[in-house]
Amino acid sequence: MNLRIFFDNIKEPLEKPSVDPTLFVNNIKFYSEDFPDWKEADIALIGLVEDRGSTTNNNLQNGPDEIRKKLYSLKRGGGAYKIVDLGNLRCGVNLEESYLRIKEVCELLMQHNTIPVLFGGTHDLDYGQFLGYESSGKVINMLNVDAFVDMAASREDMSRHHIHKILVNDPNIIFHYSQLAHQSYLVDPETINVLEKLYFETRRLGQIRESLEDIEPVVRNADMLSFDITSIKQADAPGNANAQPFGLTGEEACQICWYAGLSSRLSSFGIYEYNPELDFRGQTAGVIATMIWYFIEGFYLRQEDKDLNSVNFTKYIVSLQEEPHKLVFYKNEKSEKWWLEVPYPSGKSKFARNSIVPCSYADYQDANNGEIPNRWLLTHAKLI
Repeated sequence: MNLRIFFDNIKEPLEKPSVDPTLFVNNIKFYSEDFPDWKEADIALIGLVEDRGSTTNNNLQNGPDEIRKKLYSLKRGGGAYKIVDLGNLRCGVNLEESYLRIKEVCELLMQHNTIPVLFGGTHDLDYGQFLGYESSGKVINMLNVDAFVDMAASREDMSRHHIHKILVNDPNIIFHYSQLAHQSYLVDPETINVLEKLYFETRRLGQIRESLEDIEPVVRNADMLSFDITSIKQADAPGNANAQPFGLTGEEACQICWYAGLSSRLSSFGIYEYNPELDFRGQTAGVIATMIWYFIEGFYLRQEDKDLNSVNFTKYIVSLQEEPHKLVFYKNEKSEKWWLEVPYPSGKSKFARNSIVPCSYADYQDANNGEIPNRWLLTHAKLI
């Protein structure tokens, strides 16, 4: 496939290029005149200008270029950068075609182990991001960061319906769904009940504030991250028609993105709902640019955590008085990350392997106090 036919090249952010070799822009390949060779890239930046999925947050066409202005002016981080910016993805003749274009691009990039980083456009575009996994033949875990939970029954505003569309998609490839940073007064309690009945994970804003570190395993467990900047408080990210007075700080948003970059499992990342017409002095564009920078910084610090039998891992067994009678934990002594083994129910499949899920040291402490971690319960319930 010739990806070039889907993209418009980058012009405005580079009117006054700098020769400073320490700048981000001078350490990547971007689509100005020649389309960059993306097949050997670690990360591909993709601007989205589609906004027909929203009835409230429109005129987003200039969003990606405003974000680039901020991102390109940052200093490069660590690691041997292999990053391309493919430009802005052209919209389809209708919204469904735009979803399919995002799907095709993400699918092809991920097949070559290149992480698509999507920025701009409305939040419903993560449906295209999700569809990019369909051909993989695998079930995936999705993480959504949003002040709302977009499961409205009506399709009139797709930016409020897209999570429902993802969760009922046929084929159903979602194994686990996590919702972070929603605000209780913006969400119908029945929606949260539905997610919990499906053994999905929800963490409202107040719970995240209690311990930001505790969400690291949630992020580490995701294949796909969809980030709506509505989750960031208006004072930090005013460039959004649906901005709220309360929410994550810009620093907390960057921390989540850094966790995502560090995760060797995560393979696509999207940041949505930026409206440049409402952005005071480019403040929101600066926040999003920094979020992308931290994701990239985390990526180049990734460490493989797959071989639990390696010398880097220590195995801990915690005995319990009741079922399951024992819990098995693993700690990576180099990264200090924890993992929890969840046995596959006997008789379900002779070929099934135990599930290994990310966890925290706090989960290990809970087990030593006789409590079964919630992560174990949720995973076990879905395996039954």
